[in-house]
Amino acid sequence: MNTKLNLVPLSNQKNLSTLVENRSSFTLEKCELNIFETYQEAYQVPLTFNDFVIASMLRGKKVMHLDKVREFDYLPGESVIVPALETMRIDFPDASDATPTQCIALAIDQVQIKQTINYLNEYFPKESNNDLWELSYDEYHFYNNEEIAALINKLIKVCADTSSAKDVLADLTLKELLVRIIQTQNLMVMQGGNFNNNPLAYVIGYIKSNLGEKISVDSLSEKACMSKATFYRLFRKELGVSPNDFILAEKIKKAKELLMHPDTKISAISYELGFSDANYFIRAFKKVVGTTPGNYQLNALHL
Repeated sequence: MNTKLNLVPLSNQKNLSTLVENRSSFTLEKCELNIFETYQEAYQVPLTFNDFVIASMLRGKKVMHLDKVREFDYLPGESVIVPALETMRIDFPDASDATPTQCIALAIDQVQIKQTINYLNEYFPKESNNDLWELSYDEYHFYNNEEIAALINKLIKVCADTSSAKDVLADLTLKELLVRIIQTQNLMVMQGGNFNNNPLAYVIGYIKSNLGEKISVDSLSEKACMSKATFYRLFRKELGVSPNDFILAEKIKKAKELLMHPDTKISAISYELGFSDANYFIRAFKKVVGTTPGNYQLNALHL
């Protein structure tokens, strides 16, 4: 799932102090919201924060260089997390007056992060393998799902507000955002590794290997050796998404790959991915992606 954030109005260019990573900031008790804009091509621009940072793209394209990580494109709908005092080096290959880049960087106090993780482990401990909740810096680059995008949008609004309660509201939203990111990381880890002793990881592997089937929660709970209610609750709690939403997201992801081939028919993709009929597939695809499969295929082939 790749959910873009709400756009923030660009600064009046007459008020810019620089054309490369011009910064506007809002400082709260436990976080600082920074909005960066770039209006000209630039390369290897360094940026370092004293605190842990969640950064999300709003407009344009950057190329990110992080320590011990191969460079990667960074686009709207995506976020990265960066440890305190790690220097990001950023390229802006396409930035101009007409096509500026814009991103937000949310710097969060380390005490806030520790308190949130400790609270999770004390009151909502994991039920599989006695693992502890933790924030992983290995899963540093991810797509925003609807929940993460909504929470970041809310934080942007709260930080820019003049309400006397904004520190309290930001504190509550930050906690939920951190939980959602940790759940997303947990899902990424389970999708990428071999965890045969973990029932959720086994189920995820099964889903990804059987996208052409009509997969039910009943059948998945049986494979996980759990009751339907327990399986659904555990899946949602530890991975931050319902089983049905995850199945749909994986089917749509596969559909997008198949649509890259010009001769592939939409009805054939619908059948191959186990949808009951092509019209249902088209409606589901549009709900997730924001456009129909036909338009997606047409746009993809003209890039």
